[in-house]
Amino acid sequence: MSPESTGQNEHYLRVFWRGFRTWRGNRPFWAGLFTMVGGLPIAYFPYANMHLGNVILAMSTTGGAGSLIIGILLITLGLTMWFHHIVRVFAGVAAILLALISIPVANIGGFLIGFLFSLLGGALSISWAPGEPKPDPVPAGAAGEKSEGTGPGMQESGPGFHSTAAVPQQPEQYDTTVEVDGGRHRAG
Repeated sequence: MSPESTGQNEHYLRVFWRGFRTWRGNRPFWAGLFTMVGGLPIAYFPYANMHLGNVILAMSTTGGAGSLIIGILLITLGLTMWFHHIVRVFAGVAAILLALISIPVANIGGFLIGFLFSLLGGALSISWAPGEPKPDPVPAGAAGEKSEGTGPGMQESGPGFHSTAAVPQQPEQYDTTVEVDGGRHRAG
C-alpha cells in the first residue's frame, strides 16, 4: 500500500462527515433546522407540567390542540425543506404564516422562542438559492481555441484565465431628439 492512497485509510466518521457536508450544502439545512426547533416549544408548552417544589404548574390551555397542530406542521415543514427543497419557497411562506398564527393561538408563540425560530427558518428558506456548479477549468489552447496574442482589451491566457477578449464598454450616445420639449411631459 502506498502512502498516496488515503481512501482506504480514512476513518469512517470523516467519510460520514464529508458526505453529510455535501448533503447539507445542497439544501436549506439551517432553515429546516430552525423551523423544526421553532415547532418544538410551540407544540410542547401547552402540554407541559412544571414542578416548582410541591406546586405543579400546568400550562394547559384551550388552544392546546391548535398549538399541537401548528407545532407538528412546523416540524413537517422543516423536514420538507430538507428532503424536498424544490418547494422551499412554499415551505418558507407557510412557516412564516404558522409562526405568526402561533402568537395568539399557542401561548405567545411558544413564549416567543418558537415564534422567533420559526420566523427565522421561514425567512432562510425563502432566501436560500441552490449553488451553481463551478465550470471545469479549460486549459489554454484546448477546445479549438486559437491564441492570437495579446493586444489592447485582451487578457493573457494562463492558469485561471480563459482566453476570451474583454471588450471595453462604449458609453451610450445621448439622443437629444427624444427630449425636444425640455424633458417635460405632455400633460405638464
